[in-house]
Amino acid sequence: MSAVSEGIERARRGVGAGGSGRTTPRRRRRPTGGGLTLLLFALPSLILLLLINLYPLVYAAMQSVRSGNLINLGPFVGLANYRNVLTDPDFWHSALFTLIFTVTGVFGSWAVGLALAMLLRGKVPAGGVFKVLLLLPWVVPVVVSATSWNWLVATPQSPLPEFFSLLGFDNVLFLSDPTLAKIVVCVFKVWISFPFMMMMMSSALTAVDVNVYEAAKVDGATGWQSFRSITMPLISRSTYISWILMTIFCVNDFPTIYLLTGGGPTNATTSLVVLAYRTVFQDFQTGPGVAIAFLMTAVLVIVSVVLYRQIAKVNIE
Repeated sequence: MSAVSEGIERARRGVGAGGSGRTTPRRRRRPTGGGLTLLLFALPSLILLLLINLYPLVYAAMQSVRSGNLINLGPFVGLANYRNVLTDPDFWHSALFTLIFTVTGVFGSWAVGLALAMLLRGKVPAGGVFKVLLLLPWVVPVVVSATSWNWLVATPQSPLPEFFSLLGFDNVLFLSDPTLAKIVVCVFKVWISFPFMMMMMSSALTAVDVNVYEAAKVDGATGWQSFRSITMPLISRSTYISWILMTIFCVNDFPTIYLLTGGGPTNATTSLVVLAYRTVFQDFQTGPGVAIAFLMTAVLVIVSVVLYRQIAKVNIE
């Protein structure tokens, strides 16, 4: 291990150049009976919440194995709805776009949010006003944001197509071309999501002691080495949590896509949640629609478990 790496490791542990790196073991708290008392007080509310959430879940599970509509459950068909969904090309097309939309939304908003959080950690002129302005894409209702973006790109007379026309690109219709529509939807998701990531990363960076960076700088670490070996490990737990939350937000994001493109053109931006909505409320096929929703839930559970295991592996000293 090089001297710089050893210095960074000592800096992470808060140990000086001649320190030993030993920490005082924490004393374990003795269990008390307060937890049981709190559980008894919370039990009525827990039972009520369980009943409120359990009934729709059970009813939806019944719908997914029956061939009915919004009024009647219909006859029992077993796993036929799941089989039909998994063999439907439209499902896999929507699943692919959902994957692209989610990966772009999660990592794009995280990268922008982390960069802005690190920038705002320093001394920025009018930093308070700047922070408020950066929160606007997340604070403003998505209906307003989607309407603004439609005005910006939807028609040939919109500002962005007009700008591309001045550059020599004619008939650039962002929401009529399938590829451009996908790009616009993904960029729009990053736009409305980066403030959330910025707040998460700002909170994580606040817990990092500035003296750690000073100690690493004294040991000869570069800015990139400090970011890779100090910043990223120390904020890894908050990073994984933010990825889990944003993955759930992206997969279940209906208004962003539906208000901007409606799932078009030619179903290019139809995600799984939009496909489930159409199947249930437009085609009135509740069985396949609910089956799509349960498949989405299963994937989200798997992703969440994997990321939670990564959180458990994080060892911040």
